[in-house]
Amino acid sequence: MACVTEALGMSLSYCATALSVEAEKRRISFESGRRIVELVKKNIVPRKIMKRQAFENAIRVDMALGGSTNTVLHIPAIAHDAGVRLPLDVFDELSKTTPHIADMLPAGEHYLEDLHHAGGIPAVLKRLRDRINNTMTVSGMRIHRIADMASISDETVIKAVEKAYHKEGGIAILRGNLAPDGAVVKQSAVSRKMMKFEGKAKVFDSEDEGMRAILDGRISAGDIVVIRYEGPKGGPGMREMLAPTATIAGMGLSDSVALITDGRFSGGTRGPCIGHVSPEAMEGGPMAVLEDGDRIRIDIPKRLIEVLLSDEEIERRLKTWKKPLPKIKKGYLSRYARNVSSAAFGAIMK
Repeated sequence: MACVTEALGMSLSYCATALSVEAEKRRISFESGRRIVELVKKNIVPRKIMKRQAFENAIRVDMALGGSTNTVLHIPAIAHDAGVRLPLDVFDELSKTTPHIADMLPAGEHYLEDLHHAGGIPAVLKRLRDRINNTMTVSGMRIHRIADMASISDETVIKAVEKAYHKEGGIAILRGNLAPDGAVVKQSAVSRKMMKFEGKAKVFDSEDEGMRAILDGRISAGDIVVIRYEGPKGGPGMREMLAPTATIAGMGLSDSVALITDGRFSGGTRGPCIGHVSPEAMEGGPMAVLEDGDRIRIDIPKRLIEVLLSDEEIERRLKTWKKPLPKIKKGYLSRYARNVSSAAFGAIMK
């Protein structure tokens, strides 16, 4: 998110990648404080910088770095507070026209310090200059000038567009009868053989249930693990499905097993792990009526996720579905569960 913030224009150049233990970070911190005072005196508030075109730049840089599925929650939520609407389709449209040029850990091969020494976010902007909007930044300089001033010192870390790791950005938005409002996958972390996958569902109503099944050896090649009721309302809170994805990968199943959830993932997720399924199960989305053995088809290039059931069968199941009782019935989390929006809108509070 620090890289996204810099591309958005809300932090100074190199702030995102400068190492915390180096003097450069201290200098940037001091300069940041000075700039805040100057901006306040000039009445330049965040909304004057965080406009639609600035958010598009942030999304492009996110895609170029390989993408994090969590940014599909954070960026729309920030945009909402800035009065900018960013539907999921914007992410997919920009991903299709943004090459993946920097392969960053934990899902890639390079460390953030490698990116910094190669030229940082300004160097990434330089690579994307023809694709980015010439927006204003907190530094007082426009993005194109920052890109023009940048230098690229390591082309193995920040690749040329024509030598990109992938022609498309790190994230893809999938839709279909299983996710009418959309679902998110980090396609840059999916192997070529798993970009299209069909398997039978193994359905679990919580992360804990899913983890027990994985650890007990009840998941095998060709299965699609479905973990539901972990969305913003169902969790409540949409916790990360780090343990199931890491365990599947650790067991050598990331090239033969997929995972689908209305929860979310960590940045280190590998394989065909599809999250943010919307509407979530707790809201009565189609995911709520999946059954063990249902066939599910995933086609990332076609942006498709579907259960191989007729519309009539899905509708029949939905009519008999009963909403589970909330896991938490009092306190802030209870209030949160009642008022939070879908992950498709950034899981913002209504």
